[in-house]
Amino acid sequence: MPQYLVAIHHPDNYDASLEDDAMVRDIQALNDEMVAAGAWFFAGGLQSAPRAKSLRKQADGKVVITDGPYIESKEHIGGFWILDAANMDEALAWGSKAVVACRAPVEVREFLAMPTE
Repeated sequence: MPQYLVAIHHPDNYDASLEDDAMVRDIQALNDEMVAAGAWFFAGGLQSAPRAKSLRKQADGKVVITDGPYIESKEHIGGFWILDAANMDEALAWGSKAVVACRAPVEVREFLAMPTE
C-alpha cells in the first residue's frame, strides 16, 4: 500500500505553547481515528525551525553545520503523519481532517516507491 506524508505547515514564528486543550483533543481524536482505520504508520511533531541545524557539503568535501532551517521561508513543517492509504484521494481525505484538527495548512505527498530486490 502506498504511503503518504501529511505535513502541517506553521509560520516561522509559531508558538506551540499557544495550542489550546481543544486543539490537542482534536489532534488526538484524529490520531485515534487514523489508528482505528489502519492508516496511521507514524507521526511526530517537530521543534521550531530556528532550532534546526542544516548541513552542507563544501567543495573540499568538508561538511559545514549552521543554525536554522536549510531553506529560508516564512513557513516550515511543524509536524507530520506518515499514512498508509490506498490512493491520493484517501490521503487527501485524511489531510482535510488534519487541516481542521491542527488549524493550519497541510501538504500531502506520496512517497516514492522503492525498488525491491
